[in-house]
Amino acid sequence: MADENEELPADEELPAPAEEGFEQLENDSPAERSGHVAVTDGRCMYVWGGYKNAQVRGFYDFYLPRDEIWIYNMETGRWKKSKTEGDVPPSMSGSCAVCVDRVVYLFGGHHARGNTNKFYMLNARSTDKVLQWVRVECQGVPPSSKDKLGVWVHKNRLIFFGGYGYFPEGKQRGTFEFDETSFWNSGLPRGWNDHVHILDLETFTWSQPITTGKTPSPRAAHACATVGNRGYVFGGRYRESRMNDFYYLNLDTWEWNEILTQGICPVGRSWHSLTPISSDHLFLFGGFTTDKQPLSDAWIYCISKNEWVQFEHNYSEKPRYGRQFPGSLVQKGCGSTWWWLSERGQDAGSSSQLSFSTCPRGAGCCVLPEFRGGPHRAACDTAGNTEFRVWSQDLGCDPGVWGLIWLQKTPSCECQHWS
Repeated sequence: MADENEELPADEELPAPAEEGFEQLENDSPAERSGHVAVTDGRCMYVWGGYKNAQVRGFYDFYLPRDEIWIYNMETGRWKKSKTEGDVPPSMSGSCAVCVDRVVYLFGGHHARGNTNKFYMLNARSTDKVLQWVRVECQGVPPSSKDKLGVWVHKNRLIFFGGYGYFPEGKQRGTFEFDETSFWNSGLPRGWNDHVHILDLETFTWSQPITTGKTPSPRAAHACATVGNRGYVFGGRYRESRMNDFYYLNLDTWEWNEILTQGICPVGRSWHSLTPISSDHLFLFGGFTTDKQPLSDAWIYCISKNEWVQFEHNYSEKPRYGRQFPGSLVQKGCGSTWWWLSERGQDAGSSSQLSFSTCPRGAGCCVLPEFRGGPHRAACDTAGNTEFRVWSQDLGCDPGVWGLIWLQKTPSCECQHWS
């Protein structure tokens, strides 16, 4: 995690190391946290790291235990805590992670002693009771030590972009911009960069492509998403500005392209999420503004129409920021469901999760395993004190094809089917 001048409100302190003997406040779900990673693969979401607010004002925030990973089963709706061993990474925030074929890859981050550029992997396919971390000794010239970078996955390669951290020790393609305020807050000065690094997952070799086109400015805490051979990046922080510029990098030709949209668009932000929900749509949620206000707005970007569409939702009073969620998307039936572990709100972290679902309009589909029915006709067919609320909205992209719905189930409802 960067110092408080980088991405945190000015009254926050650097987290202390994870407390010895720290006990989970709630045994059946993760503790509230910020700066963690949450990645998905198949039906599971994996949550690791981050830091927690001090319970008493004036005390240091602290990192969460490094030797545990929380797994959320999106079909059963249940959490499971798994202990880990091996080359366990230090407790960190601002790391960059992705899950490919149920292997969690983790790069970079900020721990109690500063930034790192170490690379780790965790095989979540293992049937062992305790999962094993492995620190991978990669070949080639690695990226500089940094946190709050983004990642794309393409052709069995991880492509990392940007971040905030130390000046590169070796020769790197791209720009590094010093943060003058970092000279006062750490032993080693840090700054923002626009570097692109490739890690081949077959050979575990680092390389840098020669990019062309209009390169985005250096940035950190931006959001990345992959659609086809395009790596999209929106916003992020550069110096005192949290931006709303939008680019994609062709991951075959390495050409940058700036996206200039028509009409309304999201305000500048950092610490937000950007998730592909179809081959033609990206979903943007939350973040943190230049005025240091957390956001709860949601947007759909339609690639074919090159336009943003904003919509209202029932989480508008729950602003979220302070996470890393590359690829947090789960396909379910004919729709898509994507989930987040909620992060820091206005005053404190949260341990709840939010879910949104899309489904082709007018078609019956399985939104969640225990629910079925179209998005415009939903009723609980079980007697008793039950309640379901459904909101739907035309996204403005491909009218008559896509709609958005949110499902909310009261604790007393044991409904098994939708009529």
